[in-house]
Amino acid sequence: MNRRARSSTGPKRLACLLAALLPGCGPSEPSSKGADESVTPAVATAETGSSGDEAGMVWIPGGEFWMGGPDDASISAVRSRLQPGEPVCSGLVDGFRDSGPGHRVRVDGFWMDRTEVTNEEFERFTRATGYVTVAERKPDPADFPDADPALLVPGSVVFHPPAEPVTHENPLAWWRYVPGADWRHPDGPGSSLGGRMRHPVVHVAFEDAEAFARWAGKRLPTEAEWERAARGGVEGQPYPWGNSLLVDGRWQCNAFQGTFPGGDSGDDGFRGCAPVGSYAANGYGLLDMSGNVWEWCSDWYRPDTYRLASLTSESNPKGPPTSFDPDEPGVRKRVHRGGSFLCSAQYCSRFLVGTRGKGAVDT
Repeated sequence: MNRRARSSTGPKRLACLLAALLPGCGPSEPSSKGADESVTPAVATAETGSSGDEAGMVWIPGGEFWMGGPDDASISAVRSRLQPGEPVCSGLVDGFRDSGPGHRVRVDGFWMDRTEVTNEEFERFTRATGYVTVAERKPDPADFPDADPALLVPGSVVFHPPAEPVTHENPLAWWRYVPGADWRHPDGPGSSLGGRMRHPVVHVAFEDAEAFARWAGKRLPTEAEWERAARGGVEGQPYPWGNSLLVDGRWQCNAFQGTFPGGDSGDDGFRGCAPVGSYAANGYGLLDMSGNVWEWCSDWYRPDTYRLASLTSESNPKGPPTSFDPDEPGVRKRVHRGGSFLCSAQYCSRFLVGTRGKGAVDT
């Protein structure tokens, strides 16, 4: 899902980031309900100062940093992991065009959740409020005039690795709309949260993340805050932990190894989601800022955000006033950050800190 943030000044606000499972590289993501991503919350900012300790949060110091990327050397390093003839993520070929140009950004200090929001935390929220997520509600036929009526039932999109080799042109080969799939039933009817209470909550739409954040007295982080936090106080590094995808031969995040999408070898220790905090923290003490599940930010998505001078020169930028994605012009999208367990050099390499994802707000 995401993290929550809390500012150093002003009324208490919650910042939640939702982590989406859909890779953000390769062909554009489908936008209709039943063809997008799952998500998880986890960022927050506080009105108190930098002293003390907010429960479950860490203080991210304010300052100026270099936002955007990755650079050519980082892209080449990821591509070098591919074997001859393997498919390659389009961003590693054409560059991550929506992630540039790099620019200086200043943000004020804030508190941020140490981990992605877990199923355990989200369950406390729903018990206290009776909140019903978007995936648990019956879709309005007026919002989906071309949809199969049989699919206009509560549900969400679930990753199904295909049994046979497929090309990467059609994400529907591995994403399936499953009636009855929701945060309590992450794989659809018959599945449960048994053994997953410390996993990040998924199947969370943007409004669900905001609702959780408000309940917790926080808010969702901006994209600039998220990247400031993910970099851990170090500039120019492609990963939250440094400049190499592996350290001493060991994976530092939950990503995809093997042949995407059907052959995850689990070399990082997991196939699918991992419990929060399964890997080492970055320099600020934050966990899972790369891989595992996508995280929602508060900013509207535009591919030209960093090319808009009025935004690249601001302190505490909050993103553009409206959303626009030329791949799906009529679909309102918010920014995703961090990549997921499905990221790889073959299809999605957005475990790189400066890269960006996008998701329709109702998915």
